[in-house]
Amino acid sequence: MLTNAMKWLSVVAILFLLLQLPQISYASYPTMVAAFTVWAGAVVVMVQAARSGRYVWMSLFLLLAVMFNPALPVVLSRSAFLVLDLATLTMFGLSLVLLKSTPRLSVASITDRTPGSLSL
Repeated sequence: MLTNAMKWLSVVAILFLLLQLPQISYASYPTMVAAFTVWAGAVVVMVQAARSGRYVWMSLFLLLAVMFNPALPVVLSRSAFLVLDLATLTMFGLSLVLLKSTPRLSVASITDRTPGSLSL
C-alpha cells in the first residue's frame, strides 16, 4: 500500500518537474520538494525490488535515487533533464505494473484454537 502510494506520488512529482522544465532551478522550494519525493519513491521501490530479488530493477532505481538526490543535486542541461524525467516516468509506470508487492501473511495467534489441534 505504501509502496504504491509512493510510486503514484513520484509520478505526480515527475509530471510537476516536466511542467516546470523551462524554468527549472533546484533553488526553488517546489522543485526541491518534487525532487525529494522522486528520490524517496526511488528508494522505496529500490527496497521493494531488493526484497523480491529483482536486482536489475534495484540497480536502476538506485541510479534514479542518485540522480534525484536532494542533498547533492545533479545539474543537467534542459534536454538531458527532459530525457531523465521521461525515463523516470517510464520506470515508475512500469514498476506500478511489473513490481507487485506480495502481501504479508498474518501471524497465527497463540490463543486461536484450531479444530483438531492438541493442547499443550
